[in-house]
Formats: sequence, structure tokens, C-alpha cells
Amino acid sequence: MALREIRVQGDPVLEKVCKEVKEITPRTQDLIDDMIETMYEANGVGLAAPQVGILKRIVVIDVGEGPIVMINPRIISTDGEQTGDEGCLSVPGKAGCVTRPNYVMARFFNEDMQECEIEGTELLARAICHELDHLDGHLYVEKVEGGLHDVTYEEEVEE
Repeated sequence: MALREIRVQGDPVLEKVCKEVKEITPRTQDLIDDMIETMYEANGVGLAAPQVGILKRIVVIDVGEGPIVMINPRIISTDGEQTGDEGCLSVPGKAGCVTRPNYVMARFFNEDMQECEIEGTELLARAICHELDHLDGHLYVEKVEGGLHDVTYEEEVEE
């Protein structure tokens, strides 16, 4: 495993739509392993492949219950709403208020290319929405209500 460079806002790769993954190759598995390591090293809650410069529909998320690897994910239902501070490893040192669904159900493939579903509320719902936006070339800053503010490492910021 290796740490990957996290691309920051302004990098054109973050504005591109990612391609579906057709099969898990050793190179794809290395990418997934590297993404998990990079997310943990950066103290993130989630990381999408374009954030490390790879235009594949892969995200990794860990809200404290172990890593979730989502390949070709799509949201199939949402409910409710939550509004709160959100940050992003690709927009370092900043956060902003974003409204997201409070409940999300998503369908995706795991590392064995088996179809799975996941239901999430609160932080997990926010993380799923945030990371899936990356796969379509969108950053949370497009949804911020009222503007960005500076954050320090002492503050807890969701991704």
C-alpha cells in the first residue's frame, strides 16, 4: 500500500465524471487499498478515486465502524434532511454548512463485484452523498449555504 496525493480544488480531475469499473484487477485492488490508507492518514471520513487523480467510480468511507468500499455506487432512495458543517480533503482547512438527506439507501458492488445495498443515516448518509458527488465531478462547495469558513484540526469536520 502507498499514500496517494490528494488533489485539491482547482485540479481539473475533480470536475470530471468518472467511468464505471468493469472488473477488479490487481491494479484496481491496489488503488482501493491505497485510498483507504490515504483516507486514514489524512483523518478523513471518506475518499473518492478522483480525489487521488483516478477517474473510476470507487469510494471508500469509514464513519468509525470500519472501511466501506463502494464500487459503481448509486443512491436509490433518500429521506429527511440534515444541515451541518461539512469539509473535504480536497478543500483543506475549510468547511461550510450543507443540507443533505438524513437517510440514504445506496446500491453498489463490493471488492468481489457482488451487488450490495447499504442504508445510512446522519454522518453515513452525509458521507455517501458527499463521496458520490465526487464521482460526477462535484464538490460540496457548490452546495454550501452562506459560504466557507476556516477550520482548525481541533474541530471535527465531516467528509
